[in-house]
Amino acid sequence: MTKPHHRLRQRAVLGTLALGLLATGAALSSPVAGQASSHREAPLIAGEPRLDNTDVYAFVSPDNATTATIIANWIPFEEPNGGPNFYPFADGAAYDVNIDNNGDARPDIVYRWTFASSYRNTNTFLYDTGVVTSLDDPDLNFRQTYRLERITSKGSTTLVSKAPVAPSFTGKASMPDYGSLSNAAITPLTGGAKTFAGQADDSFFLDLRVFDLLYGGNFSEVGQDTLAGYNVNTVALQVPSADLALKGDAVRNPVVGIWSTTSRDGADVYDHGRDDRDRLRQVSRLGMPLVNEVVIPVGRKNEFNASPPADDKKFLPYVTNPEVPRLVQAIYGIPAPATPRTDLVETFLTGFCAVGCGPVAVDLNSQLLNSDVRKKDFRPSEQLRLNLSIPPTANPNRLGVIAGDNAGFPNGRRLADDVLDITLRVAEGVLLPNHPPAVDGLSDQVDTNNVPFRTAFPYIALPNQIAVNQQ
Repeated sequence: MTKPHHRLRQRAVLGTLALGLLATGAALSSPVAGQASSHREAPLIAGEPRLDNTDVYAFVSPDNATTATIIANWIPFEEPNGGPNFYPFADGAAYDVNIDNNGDARPDIVYRWTFASSYRNTNTFLYDTGVVTSLDDPDLNFRQTYRLERITSKGSTTLVSKAPVAPSFTGKASMPDYGSLSNAAITPLTGGAKTFAGQADDSFFLDLRVFDLLYGGNFSEVGQDTLAGYNVNTVALQVPSADLALKGDAVRNPVVGIWSTTSRDGADVYDHGRDDRDRLRQVSRLGMPLVNEVVIPVGRKNEFNASPPADDKKFLPYVTNPEVPRLVQAIYGIPAPATPRTDLVETFLTGFCAVGCGPVAVDLNSQLLNSDVRKKDFRPSEQLRLNLSIPPTANPNRLGVIAGDNAGFPNGRRLADDVLDITLRVAEGVLLPNHPPAVDGLSDQVDTNNVPFRTAFPYIALPNQIAVNQQ
């Protein structure tokens, strides 16, 4: 088997690969929506924002290449001044990050955050009753804690109990040094691992007017960062790469697949015709962003949210014959690539490898690259795949792999990766021969986040503190 570090035999091939990888998301998505955030994607989960996954990020930690960082976000479009209750995680729900390291489309490791809420004083409407200077300050009236478990086939291990959640930002008067509150919520784990839960800036940057006839029908609606000023709730985890890898060996088995899910007690979001009232029900799912939002048709979005990756075969027609390229052709006159789109199958469902994955023959991020994988058990499924053996880039390029930066999207997803521009160009055929020249410069004209990211774990930016209508 070709060793993963030989996957990068040629920069040019890799650039093509990346485009192919992205072609998946983009062609399946919209010209600009691509691997964007799946905010409010399915009808039922849109009414349950505390359970609604928005984005997943996974990358080799830039300041410690022996570790990997995974970030998952929930609750889209949090306005900074959303009191009096602000934005707690839901009690009684399981917020999961799932790891598939052998490619069988089933989680080999589940990291599960479960939350508990309490008030110091229920005889006031206030979230905090004075100036809050620490997480145990008596003036912080509402507080949350969480338990983090690591679940495998051997059972569940509690990594931390009653860890503090960084509160929602309530204003400069009551929280004059929010940065210290957020940093205090970084909780160390054994073995050098770390965890975080709390509010943060929404890291995704893009112009969401793609839904207005794909940017106004003539690309006149670009350049506005729709998510600027909004916050999300974040969980973040940094662990040694060996903790994620098959057989604990990130050298022999460097590729992992990652997706987040939310589960709760109660009714399904999709009727499976079963009676299992005592089990948690999966109600939201996110791996490769925007899949549910623009790849899956509206009549099956709730079903996708409730389905495990092992069942993804039933959604295959929406990948091989995607809707978006046809819409782009109708609106912009850019010919849709021929179907079936086997390149998109490789992007979304298998990852990329030189042998056994698909038409884009480059070793990058398929679990089939892992030396100890049983190939007969490999099962195509939609996941965000990361090769842990590719080191961080000293000067990251926002266009990731298509710009020769193999540590970036679609090899995992870093916070600053411009996944929309990458996917937009790939969706319209940059990977394919003889594509129209106009495709090379397609962009939503939003290239960076509205605020800088932190340089250390959990890397996400602090919550926005100015009302969105004052931006």
